Amino acid sequence: MRDLPPAIVLVLRLFEPVFSERVWDWAKVLMVGAILAPGQRTVAAILRVMGQSEERQYQNYHRVLNRAHWSSRAVSHRLLWALVRVFVGADAPVVVGLDDTIERRWGAKIAARGIYRDPVRSSKGHFVKASGLRWLSVQVLARIPWAERVWGLPFLTVLAPSERYATERQRRHKTLADWARQIVKQLRRWLPGRALVVVADSTYAVLELLAACAGLAEPVTVVTRLRLDAALYDPAPARQPGTRGAPRKKGDRHPSLAQRLVDPVTRWEAVTVRWYGGETRLVELASDTAVWYHPGVPVVPLRWVLIRDPAGQLEPQALLSTDLAVPPRQIVAWFVLRWQLEVTFEEARAHLGIETQRQWSDLAILRTTPALLGLFSLVTLFAHQLLQGQALPVRQAAWYSKPLPPFVDALALVRQQLWPVTFSYLSPPQPEMVQIPRALLDRLTDTLAFAA
Repeated sequence: MRDLPPAIVLVLRLFEPVFSERVWDWAKVLMVGAILAPGQRTVAAILRVMGQSEERQYQNYHRVLNRAHWSSRAVSHRLLWALVRVFVGADAPVVVGLDDTIERRWGAKIAARGIYRDPVRSSKGHFVKASGLRWLSVQVLARIPWAERVWGLPFLTVLAPSERYATERQRRHKTLADWARQIVKQLRRWLPGRALVVVADSTYAVLELLAACAGLAEPVTVVTRLRLDAALYDPAPARQPGTRGAPRKKGDRHPSLAQRLVDPVTRWEAVTVRWYGGETRLVELASDTAVWYHPGVPVVPLRWVLIRDPAGQLEPQALLSTDLAVPPRQIVAWFVLRWQLEVTFEEARAHLGIETQRQWSDLAILRTTPALLGLFSLVTLFAHQLLQGQALPVRQAAWYSKPLPPFVDALALVRQQLWPVTFSYLSPPQPEMVQIPRALLDRLTDTLAFAA
């Protein structure tokens, strides 16, 4: 495509070397069409919104996803580099969130489809199953200057099939913790020399994973939930000369965190922290260091943090950090950022067409959903380059006042820059012109820009 805005071209040049020249031309059409399409993100819908319904070689655009030779991992690497360079300070730690999500899909030809617990519709007393694909997404948790808040920016998403899928193909099943360990090691190679913090929920509070992250040549800090009944101990005492047998792995047993909650000698510190939804909340924290031990698995030194609400509105919970030097308040602040991953998943479903694509080819499935999630970050980068330090216009209504711009406003800004390009590129030399009132034109373009 020709005549893309210079700010958008500046971002796209980072990814051009990953593709051949011919595939890159088709990939750009798919990218622009996926941003502009208001509904389903099928290849057919993208070609229609781009004005290419009469394209006889439409199969070329399908082949970008199901056959063409290009590396999605290389795209993820370049996207991560761009996000860190633009939104993370040179001396600040790179905080990434790690979480899985279910893409609800049906169809006998989708080989990796499984039955999973639906985390959105399920609760403690109500179990809901969902048919679909399970994805493990990694997102940079960074403050967006013109949004004045932290967003979760996806850059790497991997398919984590069920155990049944692996058994049917006589492969070793990899759990979510196994996938997470591989991802963290990949991130460490991509970001050498940078302080790296991984924030995840209790699914990833696995001793093997924590030990692998802490045992790297450049350790990666993991912050996650900790069970209130976890077996915590003192570090192993120094081995005395002449002692026989295997060295000790742990010292004396600590009281459980559940016991510490009701122990009157536990020392609590009242602090004000930034909580979910951007509000501030007064909580009480208790913290100490210990080693987490379970027979047959590595011993992990950690700092635990107990959180309780003086008002009694929140259930007590515990967090851990594999970096013992991190202050308790910072551990809580990092963990609270994890909620932004759920916000990104919902925004991607509402505005980028997640769960509307219809590919069934294995390779196309592996590429399409990560590409749509990555489009969230790409749109954010486009908007940042277009704004050039200015404020993002916030769409207001008499019945809905927004203090800060959400993702849909950034998407609208990018769409408003891309619509003229599609017309100038596809229009004939002497197009038929029709006069319409300016108010109607503004209403149409505004509606298209904000269409989900």
